Amino acid sequence: MHAISRTNLADEAIEAIRSDILGKRWAVGEKLPNEASLSAMLSVSRGTVREAVRVLVSQGYLETRQGSGTYVRATSDAGRPLTMARRASLRDQFEARLALDVEAARLTAVRKRPETVAELRRLLAERGSYDGGDQAAFIERDLAFHKAVIAASGNRAMIEIYDFFSASIADTIAATLGRDIPEPDMQAHADIVDAIETGDPDQADAAVRRFMAPVLAALDRMILS
Repeated sequence: MHAISRTNLADEAIEAIRSDILGKRWAVGEKLPNEASLSAMLSVSRGTVREAVRVLVSQGYLETRQGSGTYVRATSDAGRPLTMARRASLRDQFEARLALDVEAARLTAVRKRPETVAELRRLLAERGSYDGGDQAAFIERDLAFHKAVIAASGNRAMIEIYDFFSASIADTIAATLGRDIPEPDMQAHADIVDAIETGDPDQADAAVRRFMAPVLAALDRMILS
């Protein structure tokens, strides 16, 4: 590790530490030098080191253990799976999302609590229909609804996977707001909630597949055209 001297010190500190992690300077599970030592090694303030560590923790490279220090969590490019997913074809992204949405709806139908359906209906009403206005805000509301279905499944691994690929899933939502791919309307969303309310996983499964079918069909036409 060498001292850095460029103007964006936080970014440079992040890159310097990340480079050493990917270069296997420390093994997975190994403790990093303390904040003061890293500060001296990089010739930056301890505040800059603290910010760099915070970012690398959020990216999955490091983990902090209260009262113990900072440890290496991964020595491979932790962001690569997300980058690869975003570069995959849009159809691949929709297929992956369909797999998650279907299984989550099935589990939610079986495991729903009394308040689950009411909360999904509240989020759906809040989502509303896209009126051509603030696209980012609409995507956020739509994603909140679908993430609530995932959360209601009670499957922690699925919740984490959905969170990790949120950017990719937001891309699929954004893709339906253009002219080429149909946006599943309010009725298609409401049908999913209605199916969940029945408590029948097969009905929930079918509702999600009906929801996604026009999107996949449109993509198939685009691919073949």
